[in-house]
Amino acid sequence: MYHAVHLFVPCGTLIRKMPRKKQHRNQERLLESCLAAFLRAGTLDLSLDRLARAVGSSKRMLIHYFGSRDALEGAAMSLLEDRLRARFRAGAFPAGATLQSVVANLWEQTTSAESRGVVRLTMDLTRRSWTGSKRAQNFFEDQQRLWAGMLREFLPDAAAVETLLQLFQGAMLVYLVTGDRERGRRALDRFIANETDLTPMRKPRSSR
Repeated sequence: MYHAVHLFVPCGTLIRKMPRKKQHRNQERLLESCLAAFLRAGTLDLSLDRLARAVGSSKRMLIHYFGSRDALEGAAMSLLEDRLRARFRAGAFPAGATLQSVVANLWEQTTSAESRGVVRLTMDLTRRSWTGSKRAQNFFEDQQRLWAGMLREFLPDAAAVETLLQLFQGAMLVYLVTGDRERGRRALDRFIANETDLTPMRKPRSSR
């Protein structure tokens, strides 16, 4: 037999306990809203009061659903990781895609207006990793592995992948500071041209 469970709030008002599935759905929607607020701000450094206002909720409800500010941040970072993992994977590109087309696509995606919040938030997490945040360090390392694994599908040389990844990240930092997309694009094009022997700077391979 099903027995309704009731909770009494201090004012004496009777409240029926929310079914678990509905509570889970509400938590998921609230988490989506919180991540969207973090992305708009480009940082996780929002007070609970400010975050609650941004998502149309209250600090009390945020604590109710996530338990603590730290747990809420962790959940938001996990959701962001899931989205980035789905977005930046080798399988997202058509069969037979070249390194040049893949890197050009990645550059377009990450420098688009729609991605600015993601890039700023990722940079903010990188800053946290510099100051000793273990969770942010793990996020950074996971992203490094994600991108390296993806790029290796198109550039088998592990050392070259590491160089390309460092170049891409440096170009992104310049873009965020200057707003100039072309400087990074040109640097990436030069690297890829060199790797794929499209420039006379590299001696041609001897024929057998």
